[in-house]
Amino acid sequence: MGKIRVGVAGYGTIGQRLADGVALQGDMELVGIADLAPTLSLQALRERDMIGANGVKYNLYLVDGADRAAFDAAKIPVAGTFEELCGKVDIMLDSSPGGVGAKNKELYEKAGIKAVFQGGEKNSVADVFFHGYANYEKGLGKRYLKLTSCNTTGLIRTVDCLDRAFGIEKVAITIVRRVADPGDYHRGLTNALQMDKAPNHQAVDLMTIMPHIQATGILIHTPVTHGHIITVVASGKDGKKLHREAALEAFRSHPRIRVVSIDQGFKGNASFFKYARDLGNRRGDMYEVGLWEDSVVESGNDLMYAVNIPQESVTIPETMDAIRAAMEMQKTGAEGTAATNRYLDIGRFQRL
Repeated sequence: MGKIRVGVAGYGTIGQRLADGVALQGDMELVGIADLAPTLSLQALRERDMIGANGVKYNLYLVDGADRAAFDAAKIPVAGTFEELCGKVDIMLDSSPGGVGAKNKELYEKAGIKAVFQGGEKNSVADVFFHGYANYEKGLGKRYLKLTSCNTTGLIRTVDCLDRAFGIEKVAITIVRRVADPGDYHRGLTNALQMDKAPNHQAVDLMTIMPHIQATGILIHTPVTHGHIITVVASGKDGKKLHREAALEAFRSHPRIRVVSIDQGFKGNASFFKYARDLGNRRGDMYEVGLWEDSVVESGNDLMYAVNIPQESVTIPETMDAIRAAMEMQKTGAEGTAATNRYLDIGRFQRL
């Protein structure tokens, strides 16, 4: 099998990172990216001579409704139309604004290509609601997959980790949610916390991916931008007691879970963002969720813990997993996630 040809629709917060993620995969080819307007992200890409991750040249295609003159004025080179891009790829990663992906699906069907949609789309847009660790095999060979949201992606990583090790019957979650991504101006809170109705969609989504687990949860919006924090109370099957040290051992063995402590300096969400920048990670991204060992406590037979979710980058590995499943590049979740981890250098911290 030759390299899988991949396109990215939408070069926003997630699309930039998806393009970089594909460019880093040794068995995939980034054919092009598509967008509507000459955003700051595209202007920055032009200033870098359209060179993205791994020294890969990023070819830009314009979606329907784009003003070509505006791109010419910004000196951003254009390779063609979105429809032309669809004709050159095997699979499209759709990171368009919520609702747009469903409309784009008509183009994908016309071109006879597969697609992976992000969490902002309705589940009905896809054949499978997908997570790389929890249900990889269900995505094998499917035409349309949809990723879980950033919070749900990180949440499922940790719950699936415990479930595989010990068997989990139910979870109760609380999400302290950042209100917007850095640089967003369209919404915000000042000196206020805002409640959502329970159960939050992340609990419902977890049950869709992992129907054998009962889940409920509360969500609180906070006036911050660098990451969400989720607390989880997990209950073992048949009332089985979950032990702190055994759980920590399982968490530490997972390449996409970074176990940290407050004494190390990880005092909160901003600590992870600063650490990622100090590591030299592009855009201050971190693919792993951070789990505080200080937060892992036993409550009767149950286990409680807290994780940090880097919302801008956490779904990128699972999207690479989705390509692998849809294109049947690897037949099992263990093989697919391992390949993604290898190309993105995930789990490096475990080998040091």
